[in-house]
Amino acid sequence: MSALNIVFIASEASPLAKTGGLADVTGSLPHALKHLGHDLTVIIPFYRHHLQQAGITTTPMNQSIEMWADGMQRICPLHQTECDGLRFILVEQDDLFDREGIYGPAGGAYEDNLLRFLLFDRVALEAAALLDHPVDILHCHDWQTGMIPVLLKTQYQHQPNIARAKTVYTIHNLAYQGYFPATWIHRLGLPSHHYHPEGYEFHDQINCMKAAIAYADALTTVSPTYAEEILTPEYGCHIEGFLRNHAYKLSGIVNGLDIDQWNPQTDTSIAATYGAGNIAGKKQCKALLQQQCGLSVSADTPLLVLISRLAEQKGIDLLLANAAQWVERGYQIIVLGSGDPQDEHSLHALADAYPSSLYFWRGFNETLARQIYAGGDIFLMPSRFEPCGLGQLMAMRYGTVPVVRATGGLKDTVTDHTSNPENATGFHFTDATPEAFDHALEAAIAAYRQPHHWSDIRTRALKRDSSWEASAADYAHLYNQLLNR
Repeated sequence: MSALNIVFIASEASPLAKTGGLADVTGSLPHALKHLGHDLTVIIPFYRHHLQQAGITTTPMNQSIEMWADGMQRICPLHQTECDGLRFILVEQDDLFDREGIYGPAGGAYEDNLLRFLLFDRVALEAAALLDHPVDILHCHDWQTGMIPVLLKTQYQHQPNIARAKTVYTIHNLAYQGYFPATWIHRLGLPSHHYHPEGYEFHDQINCMKAAIAYADALTTVSPTYAEEILTPEYGCHIEGFLRNHAYKLSGIVNGLDIDQWNPQTDTSIAATYGAGNIAGKKQCKALLQQQCGLSVSADTPLLVLISRLAEQKGIDLLLANAAQWVERGYQIIVLGSGDPQDEHSLHALADAYPSSLYFWRGFNETLARQIYAGGDIFLMPSRFEPCGLGQLMAMRYGTVPVVRATGGLKDTVTDHTSNPENATGFHFTDATPEAFDHALEAAIAAYRQPHHWSDIRTRALKRDSSWEASAADYAHLYNQLLNR
């Protein structure tokens, strides 16, 4: 397999700027592809504020791209940096990108997001065209880069270094499609002859994700089950029919983890290191976690943990419906997350009512998250839908057995105890109800009460291959298929 010149274009990438799982993918998958022998470049906006917070140093490329947008001719300097051997190019435009939030203030979105990311898309295409060798693959992610496939086919065919590139578009979460008023078409010079129901028009609005679905050469999403689910009314977010028209180019490739970063044998954030053959350190991690969270220190008490955005999608209401009875049964619960104010209030109230059994940390703290993954017994992930999910992968990596709803990537990555006990790494439930969640948890508790049986499940979880290696090979195969057509 010959080396390909691959360019990732995304709105965020770890470790430079991150709000969620998208950044983990765009920061890790390129490394895995690079290890397969391909040439990789990642292009993201220059978020000065976030780069400073992350301690990332960049250098100017002494190249700028001039770009007209919304009645203004802008000059966009390019910067570059290298992280663990991976090259990043960053597009500067401080009035658009040097803001507190990447997409908006807390709980909201910036009104000029289409201007911000369409300008970025155009400059990213120009930057890709400046690379030393012709680009084989432009891999775009989520609505922020959804216009790139149509721009490439209509307005950038004069750029020889990118004109023959194939576009791959990954849907990380179909719920966020990028809707904007049609008045932006002329303000931003969008190709208006593609604004129709088979293009990027949706109920008299611009739909950025729909543009990518229509014009990308290949579509992927982040698990095989989610690729099937989004073709149905339940999960299709009102465009399932349009997606079915393009299903011939859709596939699901499950996400992976950077297993060097998430490794209980080397993690310096946890109380003691451990692995599949030496699990004693996990007991120390549990005891210290209980102590620092103000819970009763008990090796035998089941410790249930959840790390999540507090939102309806994540099934937090299913946890809240069960939490009090679980505590009354003698279980402990630790929750790390933020989001819906009512959910936060309910969790604070539960923590006040059961201070020695339930702990809630509002917000996100990566050190604490690692300690929770290491110290927990059972990881809860009751999502109503979950394109892939990384929490369950991290939990299994640390030997914390997941109880998950059987949807999307959760179904694909966690082997269910009921249906496949010999290979189980966790427990599934199907109905998004408190009763079904409780039933699955009790099945996990029953296994927990049988130490040898629980040890087998935990060991399989610890040993599960969650690396990017297999997924990167699937992407490389897809890229080559496109280029050989």
